[in-house]
Amino acid sequence: MRGRDDVWEEVYIDALDANGDGERAQQLRRAAFEERLSSGSLRAYLKKLPDFEDVEAEDWAMQHALGFRSFPAALYFFHQWPNPAYAAQLVLERASEIDGNAYYLLDPVARQIEGRHPLAATLLRRAMIDDTLDGAKSSRYKHAARHLLECQSLATMIQDYGAFETNEAFTSRLRASHDRKTGFWKQVAEVSGTPP
Repeated sequence: MRGRDDVWEEVYIDALDANGDGERAQQLRRAAFEERLSSGSLRAYLKKLPDFEDVEAEDWAMQHALGFRSFPAALYFFHQWPNPAYAAQLVLERASEIDGNAYYLLDPVARQIEGRHPLAATLLRRAMIDDTLDGAKSSRYKHAARHLLECQSLATMIQDYGAFETNEAFTSRLRASHDRKTGFWKQVAEVSGTPP
């Protein structure tokens, strides 16, 4: 998401390049990436590097993004770059930071990574389910039901849940904690085509 300041910064950096101050332009591009995970600044920065240096710099950038202070900003960056493997790594390493209310980000990332990284996709969907049920957000029950079924379909692809709950344990916890949310379980039954 680019703002007016980003556009002015880009114009200023291009002017530096045009006036022969490429080194300063590169410093600003790198700083913009480091501060905001600006993918446009990173692309421009890498493009100006000599061959082979760009590969090393991209590796550095991915590591920087993995440790970035804002989990949502890092996840958005990996989604836009795109780098599904790093998005999955971020989710697995920093699962406690997932904000299930950020469905506008979590849902598309889960779809992007589920084929090769089903556990990470499952964790994103579980966060949305937990947020919906814990907050009794009945307008989202249909989406949460869909996410639960998507988690169940991915379960066959997950060999090892590691420190995370298995699909059975997660579903049992939902039943124990939210059994009275009949509207949700009705949606689960409708989406799955099974009796509640």
